Amino acid sequence: MPIGRRHALRNLSALGLASLLPLNKTLAKPPVAAVNFVGTIMTVIGPVDPDSLGFCLPHEHLLSRFGEEPAEPGRYDEAAVTATVLPYLSYLSGLGVKAIADCTAHSFGRNPSMLAKLATDSGLHIITNTGYYGAAEDRYIPGAAHGQSAEEIAAEWIREFEEGIGDTGIRPGFVKTAVDNGPISEIDAKLVRAAAITHRATGLTLAIHTGNNAPAAAQQLTILEGEGVHPSAWTWTHAFQVPDPAPLVEAATAGAWISLDGLKLPYYQAGRAQGDDTFDRHLELLLALRKSGHLGQVLLSHDGSTFPPDLTARRPMDFLSNAFLPVLRAKGFSEEEIDTLTVRNPAAYFTIRERLL
Repeated sequence: MPIGRRHALRNLSALGLASLLPLNKTLAKPPVAAVNFVGTIMTVIGPVDPDSLGFCLPHEHLLSRFGEEPAEPGRYDEAAVTATVLPYLSYLSGLGVKAIADCTAHSFGRNPSMLAKLATDSGLHIITNTGYYGAAEDRYIPGAAHGQSAEEIAAEWIREFEEGIGDTGIRPGFVKTAVDNGPISEIDAKLVRAAAITHRATGLTLAIHTGNNAPAAAQQLTILEGEGVHPSAWTWTHAFQVPDPAPLVEAATAGAWISLDGLKLPYYQAGRAQGDDTFDRHLELLLALRKSGHLGQVLLSHDGSTFPPDLTARRPMDFLSNAFLPVLRAKGFSEEEIDTLTVRNPAAYFTIRERLL
């Protein structure tokens, strides 16, 4: 028997999840974006019609300084980026990829101007983000954020959407933040609240690094509900790390997006074996979500990296096209279902619109 969103939220809470905010509190009215981009997808070179997005990889890292000291914007050798990344984007384009969402966040490598150059030179749609990354023991959260309220943090993210990131004029197409392992910390809960407030003002969806942390997932949904934001504005990012599909099905039943990123096969690079084989887990989780009627809420991607600090640690972004989709076809997935996973779902996910309770 189908179960509703509120019942699903109660089931998630039964996993040992406590409410962080009262659900009957008065919501502060967020600022309203000055320009209306509702119904479009915001790329680094401007808004596009969702129907033109095409085959999209919704969670990748074209540029990254993760592991290095925080810096905003990320610092790169432009010639090296062009020489390394552009040929790979051309290769992906040849596989049919039309769009990539860059999930590199504030302070660990985000560089909208360089992404815009890559988008222009490659012809691909590239989407960047606003938000602060709360995992990695809060290393990449700006110091000032610890003393700010969720409303003050959200105002900065909303400003990036209204006016552009820094002095670039480039707008984000989604919100990226993260929570650490274990119960959500005070600062991470504040970032989730700020993300919800930002959604109410902008219509941007929320990609929140959660991983194998079902209690934190349900705590996030509780925070969103307290802010009047529907679960369909939220993504369980790195959901492939969850060993049991049950909490993912519950979250999807509530309306959430499920990001089965991290798609990997072992590969050789710089003379050594790298990567893990995640295909079996991805397939198991995907089949469970398909069986429960939630294929239309699944995002597939690699969490790949084309320009990390150590270029010998680059992570490929072609396993979906070259290996996983053929596996799905062999398992009986129709071309319509594959189109749903690779084209329609990302387009619906990134389309700017309010998703409110």
